[in-house]
Amino acid sequence: MNEKKIFALLHQLWGDVSHPEFYWELGALVLILVFSRWLSLWLNKAKAAGAAGAPADSTVAGLRAFGEGGLKRIGFPLLAVVLVFSLRQTLVAFGWGHLSLLYLAAPLLMTWVLVRILVYVLRCVFSHGGFLTSFERLITVTIWSCLVIELSGMSRFVIDALEEVTFSVGKQKFDLWMLLSGTVTIGGTLLVALWIASLVEKRLMAARDMDGNLREVLGRAAKAALSIVALLISLSLVGIDMTALSVFSGALAVGLGFGLQKIASNYVSGFIILLDRSIRLGNLVAVDDATSGTITQITTRYTVLRTLNGVEVIIPNEHLVSNMVRNLSFSDTRVRVPVKVQVAYSTDLEQAMQLMQEAACQHPRVLVDPEPGVLLTEFADSGINLELGLWVADPEVGTGGVRSDVSLAIWKSFKENGIEIPFPQREVRILDKPVGDCQPLNA
Repeated sequence: MNEKKIFALLHQLWGDVSHPEFYWELGALVLILVFSRWLSLWLNKAKAAGAAGAPADSTVAGLRAFGEGGLKRIGFPLLAVVLVFSLRQTLVAFGWGHLSLLYLAAPLLMTWVLVRILVYVLRCVFSHGGFLTSFERLITVTIWSCLVIELSGMSRFVIDALEEVTFSVGKQKFDLWMLLSGTVTIGGTLLVALWIASLVEKRLMAARDMDGNLREVLGRAAKAALSIVALLISLSLVGIDMTALSVFSGALAVGLGFGLQKIASNYVSGFIILLDRSIRLGNLVAVDDATSGTITQITTRYTVLRTLNGVEVIIPNEHLVSNMVRNLSFSDTRVRVPVKVQVAYSTDLEQAMQLMQEAACQHPRVLVDPEPGVLLTEFADSGINLELGLWVADPEVGTGGVRSDVSLAIWKSFKENGIEIPFPQREVRILDKPVGDCQPLNA
């Protein structure tokens, strides 16, 4: 049904207002809308009550959820279209005249069904897009209203009225219709670009043989590049002079150079980290003496480090690029854990070293290759210092537990074998004092 037929139908509808049949049709249409709304709500509640018996397979469950979500949104207008068509055919069969209201309601309701399907598909494509999810109803009503205006033949009148509202920005002249159409064009182009970017990102994430950092970089670069290209194309379609945009980009570059240099530096540093792969997800790093933990997230502006006590530290990427960072699992996840013990000078050192090595080998997290080793590090004031060096392959779990368990095993083993762990002692002697001057202790 084209625009001329719709416009002629509106004239016929205006003429049918004076006939009694029009009001009967209007009452029947209201009853159809109310009944369709009630029936769609009842069906949605019945589906929600039976959702417990959904299939276990995730793919089947996803397809079922997609279909049920679509039916939930188009159930009301679709039921109304079916009932309106049925009523119209019944009235035509009985020779009922002046059916312009039903002829007009049918295409409007069908348009509503198509618009809701389109918006729902867009929302499913952009599953993480909160904008479409929050404003789905508003977007549906807006698109449907525009289609109604176009089908009713009033679009030319509305466009002329909007074009009369003009204003100037520098040498560029704008009107209200240009702004509205430009907003729709830019929004639609960006949606297409983001949809293509999401497809590219999914394909990249599915490539398990590619490095994780490289996948992140390519996905974000594709999204940024497609967004910029879509913006430039949409601005050209709207009719905005691109020379004004070049002046704006120059001013933006100056602003980035002076006021936003820290933010820009963080973004550039983020891409450097992702590209050179010096820091990866899951690496155990130490930024300084007090901050160390596992890398859990790398963004283009900051990196999230989760410490061993559960605290998440947000570190600007510039700090990681311009400062020294100790990556304990850069090329090898094995880390040496020292355990220091002091024994008395009368101790059999070879036996003590053997007991320390055996205590380390009994722990399940201690590696056999390289095997634990004991070194004599110092002849101290109170005893001889020994250092047990053991290796673990999972430093991200923490090394404090291993050190504690091995130290306790060494203490038990030393106690069983009579090896003394000395403590500081001081002996005070008084020299060159006559014996006769000494006083009894009980004096």
